[in-house]
Amino acid sequence: MSALLMETDTDVETFSVSEVEATKDVDRQLLIDSRRFASESRVASWWHLWSTLAALAIAASVAFAADALWLRLLGSLLTGLTLVRVFIVYHDYQHQAMLKDSRLARAILTLYGFVMLTPPSVWKRSHDHHHRNNSKLFGASIGSFPIMTTDNYKAASPRQQLEYRIARSPMIIVFGYLTVFMFGMCVRPLLMDARRHWDAVVSLAIHFGLIASLVVWCDLPTAILTIVLPTWVASAAGAYLFYIQHNFPGAKIRRCEEWSYTKAALKSSSFLELGPVLQWLTGNIGYHHVHHLNAKIPFYRLPEAMAGLELLQSPTRVTLKLADIAACLRLKLWDTRLDRFVSFAEARV
Repeated sequence: MSALLMETDTDVETFSVSEVEATKDVDRQLLIDSRRFASESRVASWWHLWSTLAALAIAASVAFAADALWLRLLGSLLTGLTLVRVFIVYHDYQHQAMLKDSRLARAILTLYGFVMLTPPSVWKRSHDHHHRNNSKLFGASIGSFPIMTTDNYKAASPRQQLEYRIARSPMIIVFGYLTVFMFGMCVRPLLMDARRHWDAVVSLAIHFGLIASLVVWCDLPTAILTIVLPTWVASAAGAYLFYIQHNFPGAKIRRCEEWSYTKAALKSSSFLELGPVLQWLTGNIGYHHVHHLNAKIPFYRLPEAMAGLELLQSPTRVTLKLADIAACLRLKLWDTRLDRFVSFAEARV
């Protein structure tokens, strides 16, 4: 799908060589300074994993067995939101930021990846690519939402434009269970390279096997409230969080020769302001600029790292206010002349 590619033959405003060179020492020192936070406490890591799994078990039990339907719905919603936090632990484990070399953690979190349609081989490949290429104006949109420039979009065929509009639609986020995870993380990798991503088959089998088992042994409502709805909530929440982490007013996109790993963290990754409850449920992933600076920092040390490193204390901030959500979702294309994201209406396309 060529509409999901970002071209490089555009008139992106460039940095001078002296500007790029002037930042290298600062960037290098910031990376060095961040390393002191890139170590885990095994006690803390296990506490976060077990306490999160306990909260998940309680919420899922309410969704499964409560008498009142409203209470089951509440339990289902809380199960979905808690699954987001488990995902952050899974995410950090894949980055080797916590519980590295633990066979028990590997078994638990690999099972989670299978159940939640994020097979390890697919997730690691796509997410590692994302970290290496965050906000570069080139190549395939592996592990991220696609970005086209205004010029590329105008030159694209009607079919390519339609594909791009669909890929950037909020409905991709709302239906993230089907689009981002079931198709993007399982079906599509299987179609591309079944041998390499055999674990996608395992993921689909386990996920739908659980649903089928609950239908057979309990009933359809129980399967929906215990598996389908929580997965839908977690998938939509995860897809939106990922979107606003790199698609927000003020984000910067750069060519390869102008790209800097540190600048991509500081200028192309947002800080999501949340209250303590949502901060817990999302596993501090709102500190995304800190995470992109050093993915080896465990999620529970991200606030500490931001507080301890002065250059991390002035990120672009976004919130879950309706105005901020609308502002982020309106961003569709990269305008190389204005050096910012614009809406389709602004681009007049």
